[in-house]
Amino acid sequence: MKVLVALGGNALLHRGQALSANNQLANIRVAAAQLTRVAAGNDLVVTHGNGPQIGLLALQSAAYDATDVYPLDTLGAQTDGMIGYLLEQELTNRLPASRAVATLLTRVEVDPRDPAFAKPSKPIGPMYSETEANRLAEQRHWTVGPDGKDMRRLVASPQPQRVLGLDPIRWLLEHGAVVIAAGGGGIPVALSSDGHSLHGVDAVIDKDACSALLARQLGVDCFVIATDVSAVFLDWSTPQQREIRKIAPQALARHAFAAGSMGPKVRAASAFVLATGRRAVIGSLDKIEDMLAGKAGTQVSVDGSDD
Repeated sequence: MKVLVALGGNALLHRGQALSANNQLANIRVAAAQLTRVAAGNDLVVTHGNGPQIGLLALQSAAYDATDVYPLDTLGAQTDGMIGYLLEQELTNRLPASRAVATLLTRVEVDPRDPAFAKPSKPIGPMYSETEANRLAEQRHWTVGPDGKDMRRLVASPQPQRVLGLDPIRWLLEHGAVVIAAGGGGIPVALSSDGHSLHGVDAVIDKDACSALLARQLGVDCFVIATDVSAVFLDWSTPQQREIRKIAPQALARHAFAAGSMGPKVRAASAFVLATGRRAVIGSLDKIEDMLAGKAGTQVSVDGSDD
């Protein structure tokens, strides 16, 4: 079976954790142990979030006065290399020596006229109190917004149009490699006015939207969104909260989910199922084998079953 697993940012760095190298490595080791189980007997592509990491790099870049602030596409490429390296090393440490692991920097085309550029919506970086967030917004000309009970910086998040460089990914899969690609939603690029050359774009693509697109383009059999909760819940954080086990995209669309957390995951899973007729699953990384077997997580399929 060909599987794409999208690791959420909270699966790599838990909500509220310090953005330290040690914390990140510890979480990646846990993720790699789970992914190793999926890799056995399956063709595996891994994508990952980068919201906390790219936000930290942006802060570090802004603190250096000797040069202009680095754009988000360049910072995104840096996070792809950093997280990809750690995932690749930890997977390699667990897989048989005959199983290769490869990390690819993946460019993703966006439309420079996307209305998202006029309305930043993608949270990146650390959490702030409302007072601190408003102070930073005024000082650094940021857009900020709520993420759960706290506030974060918001940046433009255009829709992914096309994942570039699919042939190397397909070649690696055909030769048995585990492929880590499209980290952080991929590196956003756009066509120049000449219609031929590409240039980087100062934005962050939603990881779940890009992962769904990549899963469709690669023709995977199952699209897994691994996060830090066991499933999609209705009436989250209320006494009435309840887990959704099996559902069709049309039924899922009748419910509202938080824009900064579960909303993008639900939309991505539904888009994949509607486009391909295949199954998507949203759930906790530590239950990934059961998720693939249809025994855990929220199973999204055309008829609302786990077949």
